[in-house]
Amino acid sequence: MESLTNSAEEQKPSSPLDNSWSNKQESSKNQKPGVGGFVLVHAGAGYHSESKAKEYKHVCKRACQRAVDRLKAGALAVEAVAAALVELEDSPFTNAGMGSNLNLSGEIECDASIMDGKSLHYGAIGAISGIKNPVLVANRLLNEAQKGKLSAGRIPPCFLVGRGAHDWAVSHGIPPCPSEKMATKFSLSAYKRNKRKMELAEKMDTGHNQTKKRRQSSENENGSGCLDTVGAVVVDLEGNVAAAVSSGGLAMKHPGRVGQAAHYGCGCWAENACNMNPYSTAVSTSGCGEHLIRTMLAQECSAAMQSEDAHQALLEAMQNKFISSPFLASEDRVLGGVIVLRCCRCVEAQPSQNIQGILVEFLWSHTTESMCVGYMSAQDSKAKTHISRLPPGTVPGQSLAIEGGVCRLMSVAE
Repeated sequence: MESLTNSAEEQKPSSPLDNSWSNKQESSKNQKPGVGGFVLVHAGAGYHSESKAKEYKHVCKRACQRAVDRLKAGALAVEAVAAALVELEDSPFTNAGMGSNLNLSGEIECDASIMDGKSLHYGAIGAISGIKNPVLVANRLLNEAQKGKLSAGRIPPCFLVGRGAHDWAVSHGIPPCPSEKMATKFSLSAYKRNKRKMELAEKMDTGHNQTKKRRQSSENENGSGCLDTVGAVVVDLEGNVAAAVSSGGLAMKHPGRVGQAAHYGCGCWAENACNMNPYSTAVSTSGCGEHLIRTMLAQECSAAMQSEDAHQALLEAMQNKFISSPFLASEDRVLGGVIVLRCCRCVEAQPSQNIQGILVEFLWSHTTESMCVGYMSAQDSKAKTHISRLPPGTVPGQSLAIEGGVCRLMSVAE
């Protein structure tokens, strides 16, 4: 029988491209034994205005608390990460679930996926309408797949899209939600504004250069609405990891478009440690879906985390596998962000006892102007939040920021 005590280290944010980590020790006197786990969430990589910073941070805090509540109740990582995503989807300030971007037809179509590092099962839905919490459909697909084959030996689906995804969700007890109830005043006004801009642009007699200039201007103006996919990564006290991601997609996207949030290896990735990999890893991405799909950034970052130096490995992955990727050589700006955690079992010998537990390293990196994150361990009284920004004078899509920290979830073997 083990009694648990916990200590955590918070790493002070490092400056972009700075590989020096300075840690400070936090007291563990008031931490509760018997529970454990850690969650890191993001409210998107894009642009977060100072005027809405409070709202973005607040929803990240709520998502962290929701996940920690599930961990304290004994839930596994995959259940906790789904709970965090539901909270993020329900916020009108995020581009996921309620308040998602509208497509060209004025409708909401959402993408989501979830991956369980213990079973390595994955569930995803794309371009789904009329479902309030798309991640619940993805999670149900994952759970159903774990039950084995269907009648007549059929393989259960792990990825459904469109009307088929909606009908499957309803048939499995997930209630539908009228699309008009999912739109908010903000998303409707953004749609009307974007539609007017498109109509005006189509009337103008312009050449290639002017078209390109307008496109870049539109990207700048709508960046926060286009790139604020939400996601989370979790590790439970048993060392299981899980990741999830959810998005309403690009504003004014073509109906039926499916972004990185639903694609395997692009939106999220989770993989427990095994003989081949010494670390358990979990990743969730955000940004321009097409850029993330063509680079499979979630899986690439997960693989990079098997290196000894997590900070340096993520920096190199973002630079070499994303910004400088040959698959994106034609792009002027490569826009995206990731949250990553990796963990391993650790043993620390002390004079009177052996301390066993989990060492959790967590990081975030982005090439967009900003990225909002929150994190919390099951022993913390409240979540910490942070809006990471590129340094002044740097160019979004060509520069990157990287920050992170360390958390130790310890147990005392008696």
